[in-house]
Amino acid sequence: MDAVPASILQPLFVAANSSTLDKSLENLIELAKTSDGRSDLASKNMLTTTLQLCASLAYPSCGGTLLLSLKLIRNLCAGELQNQNSFIQQNGVDIVLSIISSKQLINDSNYGIIRMGLQVLANVSLAGQEHQIVIWNRIYLVDFLEIAKVRRKETLDPLCMIIYACIEENQKLLDQLCSDHALPLLVEIVHTALAVGFGEDWLKLILTKTCIEESYFTPLFSKLLHDNRDGSSSETHTCTQAQSFLLSILSEMINEQIEHITVSKVFAFDVFKILKTTLGALNCVSRPESGLPTSSPDINALGYSLCILRDICAFDGRVDITDSLLSLGLIQLLLDLLHDLEPPTIIRKTLKVAENQDSTTSSGKLCPYKGFRSDVVAVIGNCAYKRKHVQDEIRDRNGILLMLQQCVTDDENPFLREWGIWGVRNLLEGNLENQKVVSELEVQGSVNLPELTTLGLRVDVDQQTRRAKLVNTSG
Repeated sequence: MDAVPASILQPLFVAANSSTLDKSLENLIELAKTSDGRSDLASKNMLTTTLQLCASLAYPSCGGTLLLSLKLIRNLCAGELQNQNSFIQQNGVDIVLSIISSKQLINDSNYGIIRMGLQVLANVSLAGQEHQIVIWNRIYLVDFLEIAKVRRKETLDPLCMIIYACIEENQKLLDQLCSDHALPLLVEIVHTALAVGFGEDWLKLILTKTCIEESYFTPLFSKLLHDNRDGSSSETHTCTQAQSFLLSILSEMINEQIEHITVSKVFAFDVFKILKTTLGALNCVSRPESGLPTSSPDINALGYSLCILRDICAFDGRVDITDSLLSLGLIQLLLDLLHDLEPPTIIRKTLKVAENQDSTTSSGKLCPYKGFRSDVVAVIGNCAYKRKHVQDEIRDRNGILLMLQQCVTDDENPFLREWGIWGVRNLLEGNLENQKVVSELEVQGSVNLPELTTLGLRVDVDQQTRRAKLVNTSG
């Protein structure tokens, strides 16, 4: 430590009551864990002294001491405004960034120092907009791009915390993040999360802000297509793994936070477009082995799009968005899709027995993943809730019988029975015309099933069309 000036070492030794540098730093780190300790050290100007120490330490020979120094600065800046202000005034952003963005540090995979430096900046960013702008100016200049490429969860979380703190209440910074200049940073963050995962919710908050509440979903989604890392060919896949991963995060956030999220109409329309695109690319030749996620990015994108639309249409606070989706032909698309699918397992087997056919043969398209039929029925059922024009449209498109067929248990579609009953209930509530259609069902060749008897329903086989239908017997 001969290179460290005595003017830096002496104040540290005195404040820590120690005669060695590392021990002094360890003592001060403990003191800075409390509010009183941080305040006391602020009065002794320890933040400035420690920044000077960082600037004088060489890597890798002083790597351990450098890590302790950054840890002390992190603790000093945890909610202590005087230290946070001193950090900005003493050019702390440049000092810390010059350390953690050095190529030698990144090439050595010294993630501990990088993580600690990011945590320093994260604590400072929480002080307010003035502090955030100073940090952001360096982020926007792509100083953080190489850090975003570090495929480590430990560095991803604090990086996302810094970015979210900057954009949460600053529209200008949010717009800059999603501009052509800075969007590669967000793309790298998504790829890192896809590769190693993430431990905290900062990434989810960033994507909710930029993609769901604002109108930047399409630029990011498109960038993830052109910046394909999974090696899949655009000739065989419509979506990339990164795109389906993005949709999975957005689907999770909408499912968990729909009441607290302001969904933009642009986002809802874009998801509807993805649904239509992925439907056109699917041609399943084997029965699904699992639910979401599957090994196919196209199937995942399809499934997460359905889940997003299901949850948007379930929330009364999004009536205008749901009506807009309906005007784009959402119900017709889903009814056509449901009609093209093979019947649910229990109806399919019953139909084969009635027709004396091999139960392994199938007519109709296969579900691409377990739960697909349930998701389709759920969207239809949610759209029909207290919307007479949707109830009428489903009746006019001969969809009531189709929905009745979904009120059964199905091995490939968990909760299909529950979603089917929910959908039929919404179709019939307050709609005399739909109730009349159900009560006047007349077909021949009845087959009784215990699963349906308790619902007041039975399966009938139409002798002309040879299709299975459900008949209401409770009346």
